[in-house]
Amino acid sequence: MKKTLYDYTYEQLIDYVLVHDQKSYRAKQLYTWLYKKRIATIDDMHDVSKVFRDHLKNEFETNSLILKEKQVSADQTVKYLFELSDGYLVESVLMHHDYGKSVCVSTQIGCNMGCGFCASGLIKKQRNVTAGEMVQQVLFIQNELDANDERVSSVVVMGIGEPFDNYDHVLDFLKIINSDHGLGIGARKLTISTCGLIDGILKLAEEPLQINLAISLHAPNDAIRSQIMPINRVFPIKDLMQALDVYYEKTKRRITYEYLLLAGINDDVKHANELADLIRNQNAYVNLIPYNPVPEQPYQRPSIKKAFAFYDQLKKRNIQVTLRQEHGVDIDAACGQLRSKRMKEVES
Repeated sequence: MKKTLYDYTYEQLIDYVLVHDQKSYRAKQLYTWLYKKRIATIDDMHDVSKVFRDHLKNEFETNSLILKEKQVSADQTVKYLFELSDGYLVESVLMHHDYGKSVCVSTQIGCNMGCGFCASGLIKKQRNVTAGEMVQQVLFIQNELDANDERVSSVVVMGIGEPFDNYDHVLDFLKIINSDHGLGIGARKLTISTCGLIDGILKLAEEPLQINLAISLHAPNDAIRSQIMPINRVFPIKDLMQALDVYYEKTKRRITYEYLLLAGINDDVKHANELADLIRNQNAYVNLIPYNPVPEQPYQRPSIKKAFAFYDQLKKRNIQVTLRQEHGVDIDAACGQLRSKRMKEVES
């Protein structure tokens, strides 16, 4: 599988052109063509010599993903199913908010984390998604938005896969879309969501990027979390909280907790109180998410009454919290759900 130019951070591309007897300014030219003018082929790079263009065409693919399917929700949430150059399928989602357009990208083909409520893990990890394949997920959507003079304003790394199980590619991806030479999306508009891989949290704490960290917590105690998230048996909540204390001490960045509300499992007021006790001394924010049911999984969405009771209890305990506005409930909304469905159709 060939690399693409989209796999390179700006600094990496400078190194590449220098090694191939080009001046360092060539990297800026290439980035301008890729991310500002968003050309379709290397031959469109008119101020690059034909000799070097021919070299680039021999070394790199121009595009490594093809749109296979697109679903549009009544609320204009858009789910994209892409085919990569080796035939694997991956998903991305465009969500419309009052504050702008947000894109959720996938980082792996399948997932090995085995969370019991998740569609992504129904098919085990086949390989990591490259930085360039993540970049192209965003670029494809940005190219569609260009028609209306709109832009991707934020990106969440929260699709199929565990980002910290693909750490280097994910960080390169974020550096590329954050770069002023690239898409120029502000670091504070970039979010990585992890199920709790402590090594990745501690590595991120050392990065100079001011990106956001979200923790897929989904339970206030080890008993429930180990039941629905096998990773908790390796990194229990106490160890996770200690790592997050280190992360906050080094970065001073507020931590977001994602909390799926699962009917009869973790949605009682007593669970809200446990959660408040767990994070009350942190600079933290809770994003409550009513569950989008997955046919292959046993969990159900709680009632609106239950969801608001949970929310109200956290507010009473002075926890910063929102009840997520739902997106795409009338399409295959859950991460990995569309991909899993199409793969099963092929197998049958």
